[in-house]
Amino acid sequence: MRLHLTSLAVLLVTNAFASPFIVAHRGASHDAPENTLPSFREAWVQGADAIEGDFHLTRDGKIICIHDYDTLRVSGTKLVVKDAKLEELRALDAGAWFKPEWKGTRLPTFMEVAATVPAGKKFYIEVKCGPEIVPTLLSEIREAGLKSEQVVVISFNAPVIRELKKLSPTLKACWLSGFKKGEATLKPDTAEALATLKDIHADGFSSQADPRIDAAFIQGVRKEGFEYHCWTIDDPKQAQHFLEIGAQSITTNRPAFLRAALKAD
Repeated sequence: MRLHLTSLAVLLVTNAFASPFIVAHRGASHDAPENTLPSFREAWVQGADAIEGDFHLTRDGKIICIHDYDTLRVSGTKLVVKDAKLEELRALDAGAWFKPEWKGTRLPTFMEVAATVPAGKKFYIEVKCGPEIVPTLLSEIREAGLKSEQVVVISFNAPVIRELKKLSPTLKACWLSGFKKGEATLKPDTAEALATLKDIHADGFSSQADPRIDAAFIQGVRKEGFEYHCWTIDDPKQAQHFLEIGAQSITTNRPAFLRAALKAD
C-alpha cells in the first residue's frame, strides 16, 4: 500500500502526539541482565508495549536467547553458541556479570521468553543467525500460542526476512540496518533501503537513531507503505525528536523512565 504525501503528513502529526510505543531492548536491560527472564519480566512491570530479544540456533537445533555469537561477555566462559548444545549454554551463569545479586541467572530458551508475553503485548524477535533458524522458529511461535499480531521478527540478515516471509507471509518482519560511518549522507540511503525492503518482502525498516536521519528519510520509507522504527534510545529529547519526525516505535533499555520523561515533556 502506498500513502499519499498528504496522508503521510497526517500520520506524522498524529504520531508526534500519540502515546509512544515503547520496546524494551533485551528487556529492561538497564535494570536487570540483558536477555534474561528477570529482564523481560521487569520490562512488563515497567509498562513496556513490547520486549525485544536476541535469538540463536544451537548445535542441537534449539533456540536460545543471547545477543553475542559467543558467551564470554555475559558469562566469563567462552562458548560459541552455534557450536554448543543447549544444556552446555544453560549451565552458564548469565547474571553475575551484571550485578552480584543476579548470580545464577540462566540464558533462557525462546519458549521461556515467549511465555512471559502478556495478552495484548508484542514480542520483537531478533534473529542473530541465518535462515536455518526459520522453520524451528515458526514451529515454536505456533507452539507458544502467540497470536500473529503479537509477533515481529527482525534481523540484520536480509535472507532471514526473505525466508520468513516466504514461509509465513502473514507474520510481520522488519529489516534492521546500521549506516556507514564517516559519510555526510546515509548509506544505505532511502532508495537503497527501499530496494532491499521490496526485494525481501519486509514490512518495515528499523535503524539506530543516527543523527543524520531526518524526516525526509523516514517519509521516504513510510510513503511506500513500510514502517519505520528506531533503536536504542534512552535520552528523552532524542526519543521525542525521532517520534516527531515519524518513528513508529522507540526501543530503549529504560522503558519506564523513558515513558515518564516523554509524558513530562
